[in-house]
Amino acid sequence: MEEKSVFDEFDHQLNTKRRRNLLPIWIKVFTWLFFACGFIGVLILAFGFFLGKINLSLYGLETYKAYSLIGFFLTTLFILKGIVSYGLWFEQDWGIKIAKIDAIIGLIVCGISMFVLPFFTKNFELRLEVAVLIPYLIKLQKIEKNW
Repeated sequence: MEEKSVFDEFDHQLNTKRRRNLLPIWIKVFTWLFFACGFIGVLILAFGFFLGKINLSLYGLETYKAYSLIGFFLTTLFILKGIVSYGLWFEQDWGIKIAKIDAIIGLIVCGISMFVLPFFTKNFELRLEVAVLIPYLIKLQKIEKNW
């Protein structure tokens, strides 16, 4: 009679494929960049009062005050990106779902900054983030089934 070892579970886990291997190199690079952005976002929320003037910019939105409506929104986006990075890098079940939500939010904010804000400001900007967000969302769609 074969006796089961308590270490058999570890052998089974080592034979499984890592979800992280499903991610292409460019997403892994951005994952590490947004780990840092998420950490910095938390620091901005915690110590923004002491920082005075701080330049925050993402997806065409820009502010110089950490504690303003746009400042809170941008800081929240940075923290969301940090959470997405955690979910993808540490292979969480919810990682792909929240990454897709993040990509859609990014596309919406870029769309607003490109097509709505020019009516209220005097310049039009073509956001290059869209050129990364669309392939990112497509790649997430492709690997979601295997995740």
